[in-house]
Amino acid sequence: MALDDERFASLLRDLEAESDDLVAVASGLPAPQWALGTPAESWSVHDQVVHLAYFGDLATLGFTDPHAFRASTEALRATGPDWVDQVNEQRRALPPEATLRWFADSRATLGRVLAKVGPGARTAWFGPSMSAASCATARLMETWAHGQDIYDALGLEHPLTDRVRHVCHLGVITREFAFTQRGLQAPRVAVRLELIAPSGECWTWGPADAADRVTGTANDFALVVTQRRHRADTSLRATPGTAEEWLRVAQAFAGAAGTGRSPGTFRGQHTGQSAADEGWQ
Repeated sequence: MALDDERFASLLRDLEAESDDLVAVASGLPAPQWALGTPAESWSVHDQVVHLAYFGDLATLGFTDPHAFRASTEALRATGPDWVDQVNEQRRALPPEATLRWFADSRATLGRVLAKVGPGARTAWFGPSMSAASCATARLMETWAHGQDIYDALGLEHPLTDRVRHVCHLGVITREFAFTQRGLQAPRVAVRLELIAPSGECWTWGPADAADRVTGTANDFALVVTQRRHRADTSLRATPGTAEEWLRVAQAFAGAAGTGRSPGTFRGQHTGQSAADEGWQ
């Protein structure tokens, strides 16, 4: 369902707030911490910020200059199968201050462009075209997910906010995509998802009487669908079969199926809000 102008404006505010939180964390980091490795193999804190800034610029270009966007993406893909990593490698000499300023400027520019074009405007991307509303949601998810890698590298807690609902919703609507990315037939079975939000509210997706169910916290679900935590290292509960299989393959991001994190990598570590703490049964 398309977003109306009011809800789109709220989404853009959430994208701005998520970005501002990341800028606040990265501001003032000494240079050695920018070089810290993150849980994403071979990616440093610097790489994570470069990635967000670069693809934010590309998103803006898609709405403002489609011809330049196509030329840029074609040239990027022509560099080889590791083109995503090459974006980072080619910018590793960029000083941290300039990198952070690039990200902040990139995100501010994209926000202004999205607000101007409105939720229904469409742009090309790395696959099917997408609306401005979908672009904003995807950028928020990417900021949240790559931000998680940065928080993990720095040993900090990722702030818990109800902005994570956008990430969860994207994880729900990409369920079929996640299966097909692995060459699997997506089950034609409804799944009920019941998640406790950071605010304590219960968020639900799917029919209430569905036999296949996933329950837990919104934060844990977002961590799984962005492949920042293995399902075994969270409090999520799933019925055997379709629901459990979904958590095994889930990915809320475009592109090839990721390998995610190995089970046990974060076991015993605090991943944010606890379902038990919220009285989840």
